[in-house]
Amino acid sequence: MNLGRIDLVTLQLFVAVARQGSISAGGREQHLAVGAASKRISDLEAALGTPLLFRNAAGIELTDAGQACLAHALRVLREVEQLTGTLSDYAHGARGQVRIAANTSSITQFLPEDLAAFMAVHPAIRIDLEEQNSSDVVAAILEHRADIGIFADRTPATGLVASPYRMDELVLVTAREHALAKRRDVSFEETLEFDYVGLPTATSLASRLQEESARIQRAMRLRIQVRSFDAICRMVAATGGIGVLPRVAAQPHAQSMKLVLIPLRDAWARRALLLGVRDPATLTLAARLLLAHLQTA
Repeated sequence: MNLGRIDLVTLQLFVAVARQGSISAGGREQHLAVGAASKRISDLEAALGTPLLFRNAAGIELTDAGQACLAHALRVLREVEQLTGTLSDYAHGARGQVRIAANTSSITQFLPEDLAAFMAVHPAIRIDLEEQNSSDVVAAILEHRADIGIFADRTPATGLVASPYRMDELVLVTAREHALAKRRDVSFEETLEFDYVGLPTATSLASRLQEESARIQRAMRLRIQVRSFDAICRMVAATGGIGVLPRVAAQPHAQSMKLVLIPLRDAWARRALLLGVRDPATLTLAARLLLAHLQTA
């Protein structure tokens, strides 16, 4: 059996001949002369090593092998049609909706520019974005309330397929008059003698700070809890407390609020933001396109 002699034009012709009940009618449908159509069918039979048609004065009938060939030919042509449709979506922009659940760090630092670049290439794809704590992001994906999630490392994510998205750097935020403000860098342990402004305990950032303070057996002096990065900066500027935030998120406030950003020497202050999905193979085309875009961002 010479599979190299089987081509899509011949398969399309064979399907047309089977539907029309004659080689001449099938040839006309495919814009082929009768002689050329007959030759292609004969070559297909020779390549497969078995007769596909009973030829008679009234037209043709399919042999048992012809019936099997027709079923497979229809399947092959359908797959090719789906292939061309998918590639056309890639080339001209897919349509659809993608639901994203993302933590505050990714939204304030990276997602706006990344989503803007994606939507410029795929204007027909609608993005539904919801800001959540990292643990809630994981729950949203597992419960089918989101297609793609972005969360901090150390977040339990059993049942998800995770891949890297971005790295961020946690820094200490102080007022310019604070005792630590002139330091080039500082360890987290050195900061624990000062009053902290922090996020709710359910957030991944607050959990990380609590874990590290417990690890070194030093309690944080958490005096104020607020719900946003912006609120932390405002409280630090107003009260003289300190906070820990991602550098990129804190930078816009540093000059306007007269704040100082001090690098933390601790290795855990460099953390990964992760992309998570349930199963990449089950994502819609629109979601797969966005996932690939974020993975290469």
